[in-house]
Amino acid sequence: MGGDIGPRVTVPAALQALASNPALNLLLVGQPEAIHPLLAQQSAEQLSRIEIIPAEGVIANDAKPSHAIRQSKGTSMRVALELVKTGQAQACVSAGNTGALMGLAKLMLKSIEGIERPALMTILPNQKKGQTVVLDLGANVNCSSEMLVQFAVMGSVMAEEVANINQPKVALLNIGEEESKGLDNIREAAAILKETASINYIGYVEGNELLTGKTDVLVCDGFAGNVSLKTMEGVIRVILSLLKSAGEENKKSSWFMQLAKKWLKKRLMKRFGDMNPDQYNGATLLGLKGIVIKSHGAANERAFKAAIDRAVQAVERQVPERITARLNIVLPRSDQ
Repeated sequence: MGGDIGPRVTVPAALQALASNPALNLLLVGQPEAIHPLLAQQSAEQLSRIEIIPAEGVIANDAKPSHAIRQSKGTSMRVALELVKTGQAQACVSAGNTGALMGLAKLMLKSIEGIERPALMTILPNQKKGQTVVLDLGANVNCSSEMLVQFAVMGSVMAEEVANINQPKVALLNIGEEESKGLDNIREAAAILKETASINYIGYVEGNELLTGKTDVLVCDGFAGNVSLKTMEGVIRVILSLLKSAGEENKKSSWFMQLAKKWLKKRLMKRFGDMNPDQYNGATLLGLKGIVIKSHGAANERAFKAAIDRAVQAVERQVPERITARLNIVLPRSDQ
């Protein structure tokens, strides 16, 4: 029910996910009267892998998280998380209110022991034709040095298990590469990571290195991470939009200029096409005992399907279990 458009995007995206993955089964949580009409023309095979779970209400996108959490009983978001908690579902995908999803997920699924607060994480394509794990993307505006270290551990696990990177390079996002720069929490986290043998820490990275592939894991607080990601997505969308509109301008140019523009458009599409934000939609809420994927509220069908695919991948790679195992090695508990 979440997102800017709701079932008219999420239900078709769910059907696309089912069509591309014959092993997938989906529970569609929400108001049946809004969901049923969108399934009217589907095959019996697809319908056999869908179950509609009724919910009494919906958390509004603009609701204050604290109020939404207190009034969440019977809402589609809470019901979906309850399905994960009870083991009836292996993952939850939502395009709803980020703050409410974060708060409810932590309340119901609990954090992995050793993780102070979960972090929103995504995996971005980079210029080296590889992938970069970036976290936190907005779950925690203010982060202590200990939290940044925990994010580094979780990011390393994701780089290894999902992006298949051996000994992933880990960096902290900062305003400069010099050791003396940055806030106290960043410098303190850097000092800890330097002494952590199991983390391949390479130092600070500035925002202009986000897509270069200089690091495999980029760690930051939620404020800087969210601003960086949204700025990058906005720039890429502008570039892709300009490339699409270039065809009309070509008609008014000489044959030589048309040829040159077509060549340039092809080169730029090749470079930026695989960075289309729709292809990597779906931020994983790392650090929980269950799997929760947050989709953009403005996601289209292609983007929401990408979020579902990300949830499937997290289930297959057993992400919470692998993070727990790594934490027990890197950050051993005092009772062990």
